[in-house]
Amino acid sequence: MSRESRGGNVLENGRGDHGNGFGLMQVDKRHHKIVGAWDSKEHITQATQILIGMIQGIAKKFPNWSKEQQLKGGISAYNAGPGNVQTYEKMDVGTTGNDYANDTVARAQWLKMHGY
Repeated sequence: MSRESRGGNVLENGRGDHGNGFGLMQVDKRHHKIVGAWDSKEHITQATQILIGMIQGIAKKFPNWSKEQQLKGGISAYNAGPGNVQTYEKMDVGTTGNDYANDTVARAQWLKMHGY
């Protein structure tokens, strides 16, 4: 939510990415049927399930990666698709800003460190 929509602060009527992204976690309407209101539990559940599916797909694609590497690969895939993740070292090439997983993990660490 922090990376995708700055907690909703950069959205217009719950939308971002030129109208293609929806909600706090920016579910892409071109690839998914939108569920719930932009800030609803249903939306967050849907987006979380998409993320879980990406992590599982990366774990299957790269079974020798550590769980942490698979998590990071799944985060990258959430943004750019599982086909974009080819190597651990270059998984973010092709993501928004070419730093999506690294930035998302850094944000999560910062939020945890500050009690969120």
